[in-house]
Amino acid sequence: MNAIEYNKANVEIASSPPNKNRSARAFRSKKEERRYWILLITLIALGALSSYGLLVYNNPVPMDSPSFIPVVRRRIEALVAMIIVAVCQSLSTVAFQSITNNRIITPSLLGFESLYSTIHTSTIFFFGASAFISFSGPEAFGIQVIAMVVMCLILYGWLLSGKYGNLQLMLLVGIIIGTGLGSVSSFMRRLLAPSEFDILQARMFGSVNNADSAYFPIVIPIVIIVALLLLANAKKLNVLSLGKDVATSFGIKHQVSVIYTLILVSVLMAISTALVGPLTFFGFLVAILSYQAAQTYDHRYIFPMALAIGFLIITSAYFFMYHIFHAQGVVSVIIELFGGLIFLIVILRKRAL
Repeated sequence: MNAIEYNKANVEIASSPPNKNRSARAFRSKKEERRYWILLITLIALGALSSYGLLVYNNPVPMDSPSFIPVVRRRIEALVAMIIVAVCQSLSTVAFQSITNNRIITPSLLGFESLYSTIHTSTIFFFGASAFISFSGPEAFGIQVIAMVVMCLILYGWLLSGKYGNLQLMLLVGIIIGTGLGSVSSFMRRLLAPSEFDILQARMFGSVNNADSAYFPIVIPIVIIVALLLLANAKKLNVLSLGKDVATSFGIKHQVSVIYTLILVSVLMAISTALVGPLTFFGFLVAILSYQAAQTYDHRYIFPMALAIGFLIITSAYFFMYHIFHAQGVVSVIIELFGGLIFLIVILRKRAL
């Protein structure tokens, strides 16, 4: 094609009518937007139905009995723990995958579960079962959360704020630290007495039964504040998810924004892990289903969908396992199993990390 033909082609392209299907809106069409709201409302309704079932279904105490309220109150405490876990895991995973520009990795790669396991294993290993059992209450919870957040802040400050700050390097170091802490914990568990090992193992499975209502006055305000900060940062996450070069070209301070988001993610993940225990693949399961359900890049819509899906998954799982299959101890195992299977399916389909 010579210069004259090239110029004619450019003129024809410039003079052609614009594509009416193109749009800068969050959804490509009104139909997709209507589908989103219908699906979101349906998920919220199903989550509310599961919550109602957890509160009143199969309650052995009649409603007119004085003991009915105490039983429901205990179930409400478990339900509040589920809400906290759903908020922490869903928001933190979606935000983490956005700033890393990768929809496979999860915040668990930063070593939260391994540090949680190391704290509890070292407590029973060095101080005995009695000290481990008494290691509870707001003080112990605060120590665990602070230890996890401080570890992540040191990791971020070292690997992201330097001259050669690199997000991939930070993830690699996080994996190495997590693997090392897991190996130390495994070594100490092998040296425990069988009775001490049984006590410790019960705490290593993520369960809302591990949550103590005494933590709620501390946890709930922090989770609400951090969640609101993430929601307020939704528009910036839309740009950060496009990569460093694009975000910088839009005038966003990429490094500062990434560190700020990682701090919020670390707070949510530390609270969730310290409250109920490790849930490695729950956040990934929620995030990958949210992307498929929302069908948009806009985090203002992805976050609500993730919250609705996360809450529905955890409440329905506990409802079915508690009241239908009567298998209370395997709820987290089932959630992790499905999350792990979907993780493998996604990796096999993408053929890359």
